[in-house]
Amino acid sequence: MALSTIWVHAEASDAKVATITLEMLAKARELADTVECFHSGPDAEAIAATLGAHGAGKVHTTGDLGGGLAGVHLASALAQAAGAAPPDLVMFGTTYDGRDTAARLSVKLDKPVITNNTDVAVEGDDIVVFEPIFGGTQIVKTKFAAGAPAIATFRPKSFVAEESGGAAAEVAELAVPDSGAAGAARVTDRHVEESSGPKLDEAAVVVSGGRGLGEAEKYQIIEDLAKALKGAPGASRAIVDAGWVPYSYQVGQTGKVVKPTVYIAAGISGATQHMVGMKGSKNIVAINKDPEAPILSIADLGIVGDVHKVLPKLLEALQSRG
Repeated sequence: MALSTIWVHAEASDAKVATITLEMLAKARELADTVECFHSGPDAEAIAATLGAHGAGKVHTTGDLGGGLAGVHLASALAQAAGAAPPDLVMFGTTYDGRDTAARLSVKLDKPVITNNTDVAVEGDDIVVFEPIFGGTQIVKTKFAAGAPAIATFRPKSFVAEESGGAAAEVAELAVPDSGAAGAARVTDRHVEESSGPKLDEAAVVVSGGRGLGEAEKYQIIEDLAKALKGAPGASRAIVDAGWVPYSYQVGQTGKVVKPTVYIAAGISGATQHMVGMKGSKNIVAINKDPEAPILSIADLGIVGDVHKVLPKLLEALQSRG
């Protein structure tokens, strides 16, 4: 049975729609007759064409919040709109704003929110979601009780973004009720880490380093190799916790989920928590001096050797071709 309506949280930056939004739209189109987006910010008109091309018929927007917290105002607006005509399902990405808004909406509607999912389906009259636990070794299937809307958050890369060829989404104003003291909070500044090249969770090639590199200074070759391959550098949790690289580099259960065409793991043993974040890669290359390293069991190409000898040779070969 197809659902009647699904709402998808549309996130965007500099008039570019977040990849996770497009991924959720692809799944929403499979499940519902009507797919609509909700959004906060001044760029609804600018992103309407992209949202429409991915299946959204309408985008409900709060407009510019003047520095107000997105979650506070958007949740209030959604709760009011859902009271009049609730959708069957509200989908959020597992992002900072997505989690904040979903939690606030859950409280306002007195409805549960099921988080950290990787899939959703309709079974008979029920909406069910699927959440990996124990490092992805087990999947928990949860059925929502009757009574719309169901509220769920989804991990990045859970679905494949695909255009539907639709026209630009209609832009509709989303009334924002007074949020009291919480609504008075303002964002006064934002810190954005400097980066170059493709984003980690969008790159076609990811080169990740782990504790096997030995010391923080040795991570530079991971950066150099990623640049030579026009890819993005990544890291295991061990070296993030050690302070070698920023958290934004972390791949794994508590970091980013990546599904590149090529994933190169250098000096990473392959703890379950790390493999959850990269095992969906199309081609996995693992370099480790331990022939029993778990990462080698899932690698398409495994190299048993010293990363300090293998990586310089690989980089030299790439640079000689350039």
